[in-house]
Amino acid sequence: MTVESRLRDLGLALPAPLVLPPGAKLPFPWVHVVGNRAFISGHGPTEVDGTLAKPLGKVGAEVSQEAGYRAARLTALSILGSLKGALGDLDRIDRWVRVFGMVNTAPGFDRTPAVINGFTDLIIEVFGPDRGAHARSAVGMAELPFGIPVEIEGEVLLKG
Repeated sequence: MTVESRLRDLGLALPAPLVLPPGAKLPFPWVHVVGNRAFISGHGPTEVDGTLAKPLGKVGAEVSQEAGYRAARLTALSILGSLKGALGDLDRIDRWVRVFGMVNTAPGFDRTPAVINGFTDLIIEVFGPDRGAHARSAVGMAELPFGIPVEIEGEVLLKG
């Protein structure tokens, strides 16, 4: 089964590229391929049309832990959309290597791993436990760009 057919079976769709807020300019690629590795720049949660997903704000204040988990799932889809754009085919991914998850946290919120589980759970659902398992960090941040609740970056190993 291909990665894209698995996404369809799960009822998931890859979003359009991020629609940047007015005045924003990002002078770097979303995915940078070096040899057999693809390095993924930090992504936030987007809707299917490429707009930033709501709610915005700090997890543990304006954003619930459950909404943060959903934001991490949407971030996984955003990353998969960028990987598809850069690689042409998601089946070029041999395995996930590393993920760095950042959560825009309210003071005292310490459940960042539970939030970033939204990303990990989706990647394992789509790629399976062998290809989808990855080393991971989940840390709290005082602020994230544009008020997004979650930002995730990572690295994948490419086939042959």
